[in-house]
Amino acid sequence: MEEVHTREGRKKAGMGTLLELAAITIAFLLLSAVIGTYRAPDFIIFCIYVLGFNLLYGFMGRLSFGHMLYLGTGAYAVTLFAEHISHNPFLALPVAILAGALIGIILGPIIVRATGACFALINLAFNQIGYFLVLVAFSRYTGGEDGMSATFSKVGLFNFGSKPVMFGFSLFCLLLTYYFLKRITTSPYGLLIKSIKENETRVKFLGYNTFIYKWTTFILSTSVAAFAGALSILNYGYVTPSFIDPTRNVEVIFAALIGGPGSLYGALIGGVLYMVISNYLASYIPRWEMFLGIALLIVIFRFRKGVWGYIADRVTRGTEAV
Repeated sequence: MEEVHTREGRKKAGMGTLLELAAITIAFLLLSAVIGTYRAPDFIIFCIYVLGFNLLYGFMGRLSFGHMLYLGTGAYAVTLFAEHISHNPFLALPVAILAGALIGIILGPIIVRATGACFALINLAFNQIGYFLVLVAFSRYTGGEDGMSATFSKVGLFNFGSKPVMFGFSLFCLLLTYYFLKRITTSPYGLLIKSIKENETRVKFLGYNTFIYKWTTFILSTSVAAFAGALSILNYGYVTPSFIDPTRNVEVIFAALIGGPGSLYGALIGGVLYMVISNYLASYIPRWEMFLGIALLIVIFRFRKGVWGYIADRVTRGTEAV
């Protein structure tokens, strides 16, 4: 009987995930119809970046002020691979993800031992170092302030110079990332990292090695961020130090807060809302950042769980009232 219930539960969970993926697909198809296929990949790739950041901040409770370092790692890794080794994008993408994982493996043992403001600022410090290396120390290889272009060959039907192809591929990557993170966050592992966020001391008391779980989560987060950085280069065809600029860390933080940390849907909503504000409001209002700050204050005081958290609470209350 228990096995039957378990199978039924898995089927329901699998069906629910498929419905979520279908809803995300429809939502971004509608978005592309509104903003254009040529702009939609920017929105999708940024949402992937927010998903990776949200795993670290929303689910494990560790705020990073230096996540641009990991985005930039993927961006420069895929560009240098295309420049010196192969123009095949399907070989370059795994290399970029591995580069993101490698920097997480190297820096993780130092960073994850910290908490609170210390954790955030250590990430920022490493981000500043990475920015200096790209801009000055290794400018001979990275192109310095001017950056460098990246050329990718056509593989079968995949010509990433075509915006419809780039849109379809980036949407597939978003769905793949969402599915992967959904499986992780709803697993016992996901429950454990949420418990670390709530009370790490109690988790240690139960006998778990929290350092390993924090390090693993950090590596997963840096890998997803590097994946987003690599996709950005496939989309743009060039890389500049702006992809690793520490001053841009505020973007992903704002997006996660607006959408709702600790929720995959919240990451997607926050990513889209931030891109709408930064891309379209800026066309009409020179000091658009002020309105972004006002929006964040409204979220903090009125929607403490973000837009998606507020919607979920309202739906729950309505269901209970019925």
